[in-house]
Amino acid sequence: MTRYSSNVWPGKHAPLGATWDGQGVNFAIFSEHAERVELCLFDATTNSQTESINLTENTDWVWHCYLPGAGPDLLYGYRVYGPYAPEQGHRFNGNKLLLDPYAKSIVGDLHWSDKHFGYRIGDEQEDLSFDERDNADQMPKSRVIDSIFDWGDDTPPNTPWHDTVIYELHVKGFTQLHPYLPQHLRGTYLALAEPQVIDYLKDLGVTAVELMPIHTFIDDRTLVDQGLRNYWGYNSINYFAPDSRYAANRPVTDLKVAIKTLHEAGIEVIIDVVYNHTAEGNHMGPTLSYRGIDNSAYYRLVPGDERYCMDYTGTGNTLNMMHPRVLQMIMDSLRYWVNEMHVDGFRFDLCSALARELHEVDRLGAFFDIIHQDPVLSGVKLIAEPWDLGEGGYQVGNFPPGWTEWNGKYRDAIRDYWSGKGGSIAELATRLTGSSDLYFSDGRRPYASINLITAHDGFTLHDLVSYNEKKNEANKEDNQDGEDHNRSWNCGVEGPTDDPEILALRERQKRNLLTTLFLSQGVPMLVAGDERGRSQGGNNNAYCQDNEISWLKWDLSGADQELFEFCKRLIAFRKRHPSFRRRHFFEGDAVNNNGVKDIFWLNPNGVEMTQDEWQHTHARSLGIGLPGQGIRDVDNRGEPVIDDDFLMLLNADREEVTFTLPQILDIKTWTLALSTYDPHSPAEPFSATDEYTVPEHSLILLQHKRSP
Repeated sequence: MTRYSSNVWPGKHAPLGATWDGQGVNFAIFSEHAERVELCLFDATTNSQTESINLTENTDWVWHCYLPGAGPDLLYGYRVYGPYAPEQGHRFNGNKLLLDPYAKSIVGDLHWSDKHFGYRIGDEQEDLSFDERDNADQMPKSRVIDSIFDWGDDTPPNTPWHDTVIYELHVKGFTQLHPYLPQHLRGTYLALAEPQVIDYLKDLGVTAVELMPIHTFIDDRTLVDQGLRNYWGYNSINYFAPDSRYAANRPVTDLKVAIKTLHEAGIEVIIDVVYNHTAEGNHMGPTLSYRGIDNSAYYRLVPGDERYCMDYTGTGNTLNMMHPRVLQMIMDSLRYWVNEMHVDGFRFDLCSALARELHEVDRLGAFFDIIHQDPVLSGVKLIAEPWDLGEGGYQVGNFPPGWTEWNGKYRDAIRDYWSGKGGSIAELATRLTGSSDLYFSDGRRPYASINLITAHDGFTLHDLVSYNEKKNEANKEDNQDGEDHNRSWNCGVEGPTDDPEILALRERQKRNLLTTLFLSQGVPMLVAGDERGRSQGGNNNAYCQDNEISWLKWDLSGADQELFEFCKRLIAFRKRHPSFRRRHFFEGDAVNNNGVKDIFWLNPNGVEMTQDEWQHTHARSLGIGLPGQGIRDVDNRGEPVIDDDFLMLLNADREEVTFTLPQILDIKTWTLALSTYDPHSPAEPFSATDEYTVPEHSLILLQHKRSP
């Protein structure tokens, strides 16, 4: 067995992490308040520690060394020594093996026990006590990697924002039950590169997959004790290493293969990142990495009472974005995923927490300033979940230019309208047209709004129209977890039913919601399985359900197959017609002096809405005219963009509504383009002077085709 401790070179303090250069490995780890740092090496076969190397070099608070002859697959961890003074924010405990924050690969599972805590559990002084037990045998290990990969001529698809259709999926849940994939590939990164999966995504028509967290994460002890798992993965312990639970072979290589293959198919890869908190939890949490390396540097602590963590995330801690080394770690992580892993963008979980410079949310905080000027990161897709759980954390519409946002106001407005809530048409109109009230004033475009009806968190689309109340008993929290106010409507019966009228209404409601999503200005996000009727049995918080409650089922019933075909048609229709993916906001007046307004708002009498009519609490019907000559846009050659004329008629009432077709456009005939009431209705032309009856709970799209 090779012994490295007899020949240790000083090495360099940059880059941080373990870097193999072909002849040896440089190790570098930051700790401002440590008094001593040990690099511990392990045997991959026995998981036993083979050597301990004292890092004597310290440059700019970075401890470092170089091991000549060391190379890929070497397993390692750190022991960091310093003051154990919780009242001062210091929680060093050299008995605990720690993961390298910059590790590119992490192997092995965390086996929970009391040994992972820096204090003695059950001691009357709780976290002020000190635990002397060694936890190395139950800890995963950091692994040195060879980063070489043949990317060939891989280039990012660079899909323009206004042409983007996002598909949010869970790496495991998406393919775990796929019947035509090899068993060993199901639920893995490599499954995303399989022809059957690629063909499905292309057939559906999405342009980007948004992967739920794939940074290495930890299953909470409380969940493991109950036989559950942290399925969603919003519990990161490292921001560089892809989680090995989704690997068929090697996680880094497997994921690179998947990304390269998706790019070849023209599909972008966006990853969901959780830089707001870590898996170490509050002051009573375990010591696995950052807490033991330098607790007071990595975490926001309560000023004047540094024993405790500031918690803007509801998970116990918040990363300290005000410390330059923590900010550097996050920026290094982001650049690593773009430069080395070739991802196309990021969705930032609880992004408001990253903007908290002191206590208030600062929308122009250092984090956003740095990203805005970064030559790598300023060119990728940036999506904020624009809220956290702290005071003032709801920041929809307040992120700076260059950012898009999950638009929670869009979600709420569309759900409210189609569930039959009266008096919501003014809010509906604002959201359908790109939410200019949120994004226009700071120079952003309609595609700053990421439009969503559902997401991983909450009801699926099927459950949204099938349940009024959550059914979270499987989470073993007495149904106390999850959102209580879902803005859902079960269509008259709670949960499963055989009533054909209820079933037909639910299918229509799903089509209403999907059609609204894909005909709205902004960027649509579809959750994997919503296009095929996936249900979680009413569970609206399935974060701990790594089982068939969450996994996508690939066998389709007749209704589910019809929904899938309808969704495909919708996405293809959106792609054909620039009227529904505009790059500029509507202005409501004439365009280019041609006398044609860019949008008309119509009541059922076929005349434009008055100001008073927008306030009617009983109003549940609305007409929208979209003249094809009213698009304020040019193509890549500078030519004006022209489309067909469209008339959208929405009726969320429980009774049919007859619309008088408007005379505001010089149109002789209309053709039915889409009907959510009967998706198989023939596209037959009829006179523009006719009346059109829109059935209850349905959306009709009429089209007037213009000559090229």
